[in-house]
Amino acid sequence: MNGELRKALTAVLCSAIVALTGLVVGWRTHTGVWSVLAGFAVLLLFSYAVSWAVGCIGLVAKGPESGMSMAFIILFPMAFVSNAMVATQHMPTALRAIADWNPVSAVTAAARQLFGNPNPSAAVHAWPMQHPVEASLLWSAAILAVFAPLATRLFRRRTVE
Repeated sequence: MNGELRKALTAVLCSAIVALTGLVVGWRTHTGVWSVLAGFAVLLLFSYAVSWAVGCIGLVAKGPESGMSMAFIILFPMAFVSNAMVATQHMPTALRAIADWNPVSAVTAAARQLFGNPNPSAAVHAWPMQHPVEASLLWSAAILAVFAPLATRLFRRRTVE
C-alpha cells in the first residue's frame, strides 16, 4: 500500500476512534453533515501536514528514540500553548499572543466552529481566531509547502548516501 494512503487511512481511523469515543461520553455536533465533514477534513489535512514535519524530524534524527524525543519537544508545547485545553483569554499577554496565532489553536477553533460546538476563541480579536477555517487551511498549506519538499530532499539524501 502507498505510504501516503497508509498515512491518510491511519489518520481517518484515529479520527473515527476519537469521534466514536466522544459520542459515547456525550459529545455531539450541532451542524449539518457537510459542516461536520468539513470539520473532519480540516483536522485530517492538518494531521497530514504535520506528518510531513514529523517525517523531517525522523529523517534527521540519529535513531527512533531521539526522533520521538525531538518531535515531542516540538509538538508538546504546540498542543499545550493553544486553545485546545483552556481559553486563551485567561493566559498572560505574551503567551496569549502566541496561543492565538498557534496553528493548533486555529485548527481547534475551526473544528469547534464547523461542529457547532462552543468556541470561546470566537471572542478573541486575533485574525486566526476570527477566521479559524481559513487560518487552518493557510497553516496546513504553509506546513506542507515547507516540509513536503524538505522531507523528500532529506529522504533522497539519506537513501543515496
